Amino acid sequence: MPQPDHIVRIDLPDAPALPEDMQAYFDKCREKLGMVPNVLAAYTGNPDKLRVFAQFYNQLMLAPSGLSKLERELIAVAVSSANRCYYCLVAHGQAVRQLSGDPQLGEMMVMNYRVADLPDRQRAMLDFAWKLTATPHDINDMDRDRLRDVGFGEQDIFDIVDTAAFFNYTNRMAHGLDMMPNAEYHRMDR
Repeated sequence: MPQPDHIVRIDLPDAPALPEDMQAYFDKCREKLGMVPNVLAAYTGNPDKLRVFAQFYNQLMLAPSGLSKLERELIAVAVSSANRCYYCLVAHGQAVRQLSGDPQLGEMMVMNYRVADLPDRQRAMLDFAWKLTATPHDINDMDRDRLRDVGFGEQDIFDIVDTAAFFNYTNRMAHGLDMMPNAEYHRMDR
């Protein structure tokens, strides 16, 4: 079956002149992942925005937090499911498979996180992230109190909101540019 032949539906530089730090970042991606994720390649037309995006992503998803890396990826997939974002469902669904060691969980998250057998803490977190995505104007103190009731602290709540907000942003970028995920994601951690 033929794969899409584009990264995004705008013209990108054929041979982007990346600053040294961003070229090193791409080299590290190739070393660790075996590829440069297309979401990064999409930013090659603007190296300053690429740098900001990469720094924000790394701080949000990899830095120490009261949320595990898996929990942050679960939020990414739940938000992307609500938004029907093909790019992020493929890429972050793979991350859920990898971090959980459970290919079935990755598939459940992509289709409907509610069918997954999750602890109350993660269920409440994903319910909050879904509501923040689908009906953000309806978020209220009862929603934050539910997070507190299952053990989330104030900084954890901030991190849940921050992660959900970031993936709402990236979903809009992916939709607006018709961003395609790297084909490699489909084969990984199955």
